[in-house]
Amino acid sequence: MSHGHHDEYDVDDAAPGDEVASGTDSHGIRVYAIGLFLATLLTIGSFWVAGSSMVWGPGIPSALIALAVAQIGVHLVFFLHITSGPENTNNTIALAFGFTIVLLVVVGSIWIMHHLDHNMMPMSQMMQMQR
Repeated sequence: MSHGHHDEYDVDDAAPGDEVASGTDSHGIRVYAIGLFLATLLTIGSFWVAGSSMVWGPGIPSALIALAVAQIGVHLVFFLHITSGPENTNNTIALAFGFTIVLLVVVGSIWIMHHLDHNMMPMSQMMQMQR
């Protein structure tokens, strides 16, 4: 077995979420520090968008959604280490399954609440029935 430069895992060529095969912890700390910085920046940006008048009023929800999606991406890559590598297939499948379950619960709840609201008796009729 040769331990030349081409056989070793190149730390500088790794994706942010890839696990490092070498024995150094400095790459992991650096990845977490970058992730923390980006997450903090996106959080501050979200508060700034919501609290300032620099963003057009009707565009605030769209800006917050974009910042939230970016925040999700930062957490997935830098903290949960979800990458497109072949060794992360199980993590990606588990994440997709979890997302599907959450989507079903949220959409199903909204659907049920919409139909309950649509089919509910008006308040004036309910008050008359109680008398």
